[in-house]
Amino acid sequence: MTTFEILSKAKKLSTESILTTEQKNKALSEMAKALLCNTDNILAANKIDIENAKGKISDVMLDRLTLTPARIEGMAKGITDVAALPDSVGKVLSTVTLENGLCVNKVSVPFGVVAIIYESRPNVTSDAAALSFKSGNVCVLRGGKEAYNSSKAIVDALKQGLKKCGLQEDYVNLIEDTTRQSANELMTAVGYVDLLIPRGGKGLIKACTENATVPCIETGTGICHIFVEKTADMEMALSIINNAKTSRPSVCNAAEVCLVEKEIATEFLPKLYEMFKGRVELRGCEKAVKIIDIKPATETDFDTEFLDYIMAVKVVDGVKGAIEHIASHSTHHSESIITSDDSAADLFTAMVDSAAVYVNASTRFTDGGEFGLGCEMGISTQKLHARGPMGLMELNTYKYIIKGNGQVR
Repeated sequence: MTTFEILSKAKKLSTESILTTEQKNKALSEMAKALLCNTDNILAANKIDIENAKGKISDVMLDRLTLTPARIEGMAKGITDVAALPDSVGKVLSTVTLENGLCVNKVSVPFGVVAIIYESRPNVTSDAAALSFKSGNVCVLRGGKEAYNSSKAIVDALKQGLKKCGLQEDYVNLIEDTTRQSANELMTAVGYVDLLIPRGGKGLIKACTENATVPCIETGTGICHIFVEKTADMEMALSIINNAKTSRPSVCNAAEVCLVEKEIATEFLPKLYEMFKGRVELRGCEKAVKIIDIKPATETDFDTEFLDYIMAVKVVDGVKGAIEHIASHSTHHSESIITSDDSAADLFTAMVDSAAVYVNASTRFTDGGEFGLGCEMGISTQKLHARGPMGLMELNTYKYIIKGNGQVR
């Protein structure tokens, strides 16, 4: 089926169908069950993708692509978590009764057709489908070629769940064409796509935000910083940095830059070096390389999302120095300060302009599931409409419903 044919069917369904909360939750439950029942099929498809990708993508990206029974169970749990959330559709956001008697209600409604362009992360397939469906939208998924077989097996399972509930399978759609042409078609499908969400690397996001003629949300590039302030508990700082960098370096909420206040640099940096020795490559500023034996950072290292076991290190002059560096290099995703000084924490959280700002915690928590959203559509790094992890409410817009009794103007 062509991309246009898929979009046409999706748009038609989005204008004709309104499902109850009970219908949606029952379908989501069956979709989760179908995912688990098809574990063997999904793993077999994923094995094909992995074999095809070996030697073409990095080991950390292969980890993103790889599915296991545990990861499929996690995907199914994400769907059931979404089912358990309150329905975001039809929620009255505000009510005002005017002097003339008109009752003005601001009510949440679906966008209609939500298109998601993403790369080699099969779990996005089920997350996006579940959130789109519960929020009343029809989703059109366009995954990366490296994960196509995995994504198709997942979508086939989700469609089984919908069919079991007597619902149309076209609530969840997968674009068959994985060339750039299909991505361009989604970006320019005015009248068919109501919201476009890119989820992937810098190149994909830039292509969508620069070329899309449909509404598009900028997501996800994460040059995340951790700033170790002079009053920080050093053992806490090391634990947090270790988690933020190494627990899963290929994701957008992994830390890429460590900033250290100059007063503690000579004590802290050797500890950081020893912790990461043989595991993480450190690249430092002029001051850092004088303290520890690491590779000098290049001009671009502080503007790079490594997605690998690499971290840039810089010595800064106080909280304001850290804030200034982040303002110049951040992608406005997630930043953290490690400190025992409340005033330093307050200044940092007030002045750092990112979607998620932490005090004494890892940036790895910037995630829809961790934030209680069930799962996420992506991490928005823009300010209009949605910011941070995108859950159900971010997949709804609103309209005004005005009730009167004969008023004229």
